[in-house]
Amino acid sequence: MPPKPVDHPPSWYKNRDRRHVWHPYTRWSSHIEGFPVIVKGEGADLIDIEGIRYLDAIASWWAVNLGHGEPRLVQAITDQAGRLQHSILGNLSHDGAVALAAELVNWFPDPRRHVFFSSDGASAVEAALKIAVSYWSHRGRSRRCRLATLQDDYHGDTLGAVSVGYLPGFHQALKPLLFDVFRADSPDCAHCPAGRRRGRCRCECFASMQSIFDRHAAEMAAVIVEPLCQGAAGMRVYPVEYLRRLGECCRQSGVLLIVDEIAMGFGRTGRMFAFEHADLDPDIVCLGKGLSGGMLPISATVVKDRIYRQFKDTPRDHTFYHGHTFGGNPIAAAAALQTLAIYREDNIVARAERLGRTLARKITPLRRTPGVRDVRCLGMIAAVELDDWNGQSGSERAQTVRRRLLEQHILLRPLGPVVYLMPPLTISRRDLCRLADALIETVKTSSASE
Repeated sequence: MPPKPVDHPPSWYKNRDRRHVWHPYTRWSSHIEGFPVIVKGEGADLIDIEGIRYLDAIASWWAVNLGHGEPRLVQAITDQAGRLQHSILGNLSHDGAVALAAELVNWFPDPRRHVFFSSDGASAVEAALKIAVSYWSHRGRSRRCRLATLQDDYHGDTLGAVSVGYLPGFHQALKPLLFDVFRADSPDCAHCPAGRRRGRCRCECFASMQSIFDRHAAEMAAVIVEPLCQGAAGMRVYPVEYLRRLGECCRQSGVLLIVDEIAMGFGRTGRMFAFEHADLDPDIVCLGKGLSGGMLPISATVVKDRIYRQFKDTPRDHTFYHGHTFGGNPIAAAAALQTLAIYREDNIVARAERLGRTLARKITPLRRTPGVRDVRCLGMIAAVELDDWNGQSGSERAQTVRRRLLEQHILLRPLGPVVYLMPPLTISRRDLCRLADALIETVKTSSASE
């Protein structure tokens, strides 16, 4: 039986979905098929209005790390909703924001930090960019106002975030509105420009970023990167050594290092934060998605105190005049605080690291499959890049794989020619193996039948 309650038959929701809902990152033509209407979540599964259970193989846009319907999170949200629903953080505070900020900084190498709350990842990035540029201006170094990033990085869809995370396929029409940034070549191990094999390079790909520092460090406020994996670019995994060298360049030049952990943080890479792989202590860290276990919108820009101190209002007013209505909302903060408690109590990061090894062992042999260009794994991420094959482009083949897995009630969203798995970190080992086996079989069958 379908989960209750529902007020109308499935056809009512599907018809009105087509008429009235504007779906993000969704092609117009795909509405013809119609979409599952989800009414409930349990663990790694989403359940639609007709009672069909789907395995959420991408953790609902990389956010639901603790699974759907986690009872401790539901209880924390319910309890908070009965006490305080909303209270602003402008010239006011509330216990949830205080407790969350105090707990959050303890996950960092140096807890001497302040936390600026927003509602979503892009907003956390916008705050980080403004903080970095303002920091230098407040120090009387206003010439240091330029930003650097990686080619094909993605940092969100607000205009500042798009400027540093420009992807032509997403943002071409917005180009006239964007500011210029220094953009280093993408450190893409799957398509190494130096022709090196994975794990046998000398990080030659860092030369492009090094050149930017050599020529422009004096005018740079900050560099912002997705750590170790460029998500929207197709789960491009790059070496830890690259991130380590970047941290050293920033340290030597004084350029601030902003690490966007919105997708890669909270255990996804087998560490709490991806920057830990490189033994870094970034100046500014952007968090979101998994911060509340994916249950409610909340994000954070976590800033070292030496930067925060530049925003005093004496002898001149350097107040950070920036904020969002629902930044640090009490209910979302309660969910985030409980999320961090679960991470500690259930040792989620160590569990993700173990499951990640299982996932890599299952998926990596696909590299030998005809029509597969590359397989890359990092923690609880597994990506399979498909080649053009038998008259079909890699992107077309990826959509074929998506449709065939949907028939098996597995939800994926390919990125061009890349099909990838990023399930909840709490998925059972049995379900993870079932998911990996389904992907392997579908890719192999699709290669053989095309």
